Amino acid sequence: MMDPGMDPGAIPTLPRGVRLHRDRVRDQWVLLAPERAVTLDPIAHAILSEIDGTRSFAEITETLATRYAAPREQITADAAGFLQALQARRFLDLAT
Repeated sequence: MMDPGMDPGAIPTLPRGVRLHRDRVRDQWVLLAPERAVTLDPIAHAILSEIDGTRSFAEITETLATRYAAPREQITADAAGFLQALQARRFLDLAT
């Protein structure tokens, strides 16, 4: 079931100054923002690597569900929680 706080048609984008970065020293992915960084686990990286500023939340979660042969409802719930947490910390914008 879709998280009521996440519009399936919303288009997630990384705000100006925020980017996905491979930290070669630590051999891990991080989300970098001015004066801040978040270390990403493989699931977080998979979700963020699908954000291109043009596809909707529903399209992104459908792609992830297909790629990982996982239940769409579970992917949707997990991705919604993760993206909403990033939005609350200003690491992500959602255009509707």
